[in-house]
Amino acid sequence: MKPEEITSTCNEYYDLISVLYHMLEGAWKYDNFRKDAERAGDQQLAQFFHEAQLEECKRAARAKELLRERIGIAVPH
Repeated sequence: MKPEEITSTCNEYYDLISVLYHMLEGAWKYDNFRKDAERAGDQQLAQFFHEAQLEECKRAARAKELLRERIGIAVPH
């Protein structure tokens, strides 16, 4: 059975929510990777993970915006 059959949530909403979740999880992981690189003294790698985190946060913000538009409610930034 598909998730939308169980929850009555349309597939597009489910997909968008799933992608948003993974983006936010990725941003959190990149921050941990950055800290690991800093502890190892690798500033170049730390900078790379920081940039990846910023990009992921930007995409997550866009996903929240798309979700807000589609469900018609206020979603906190």
